[in-house]
Amino acid sequence: MDQTRTLSWREVWTRKLVYPGHTFPTAAAPVIVAIGLAFHDRVFAPVPALAAFLAGWLIQFAGVVTDNYENLVQQPEDREHPELVDAINRGLLTLFGLKATISASYTLALLAGSYLVWVGGMPVIVIGLASIVASWIYSAGPWPVGRHGLADPLFFLFFGTVSVVGTYYVQAAATYGPQQWAAALPFSAFAVSLPIGALITNILIIDDIRDMDFDVVKGKRTIAVRFGRSWSRAEFLAFMAFSYLAPFWLWLGLDLGAGTLLSLLTLPFGVKIARDVWTRDRFAELVPMTPRAAQLVVAYAVLLAIGLATLPG
Repeated sequence: MDQTRTLSWREVWTRKLVYPGHTFPTAAAPVIVAIGLAFHDRVFAPVPALAAFLAGWLIQFAGVVTDNYENLVQQPEDREHPELVDAINRGLLTLFGLKATISASYTLALLAGSYLVWVGGMPVIVIGLASIVASWIYSAGPWPVGRHGLADPLFFLFFGTVSVVGTYYVQAAATYGPQQWAAALPFSAFAVSLPIGALITNILIIDDIRDMDFDVVKGKRTIAVRFGRSWSRAEFLAFMAFSYLAPFWLWLGLDLGAGTLLSLLTLPFGVKIARDVWTRDRFAELVPMTPRAAQLVVAYAVLLAIGLATLPG
């Protein structure tokens, strides 16, 4: 018997639902970059930044559980996730328990967000509600965007722009007050979000390449299904190239300092991942690529943040 089909309750939750190697890096990377820019602009505020991370991670986790819940409802014998099917059959998981987890996660995110609303006012309400809706409609609702090839722009927008700009905004709002829009929402916050959004979207692209055969059976029309693996690999390379050209723009075009080039130290790791994604086809070979891509985005974010925060322009 496949060993992965006999996971303990704890292993099911940590390895297949919480999925810390995926969810923590993608929630942390935007916050790290926003903190680096906040240091650069002298508006760093640790408590709002921490609350933004917590709210963002909870919303993302709720989206992950929602995706698995919808898969189990629509595909009770889901061949892509045999461990979860086995956990349901053995009573380690229940559909009711998954729904309760989704509700609890969104509720806790709203509680964390209530503090951020006090700090940042109405923009935080807009950002928070939009993020919750985005995490839900990825796989649920009458027209789940993940099933229709629109997940890539959704990931880019919310894991990149919304997460970085939102985290920067609540820090700046704690310093200037939510009425000072020009100071609390500089263009630089939008700019530094773009390479992060690209690298996080690449994690989804790896998943779509890896899961293409399963998605065809499920009727999911991801970009990889609609246009083929070669298209998705080209998209992956384009996002990777953009992420490593962006620091030059941040330095020379926006005067954010030569420190932004520190992120280029991750280029060898990025090239290795890109080569593997381009040359590997088997599901088992692509499975390790997702956590490696998540490690890449965190390393990139840390170095970009250090460069923004500490090195002179």
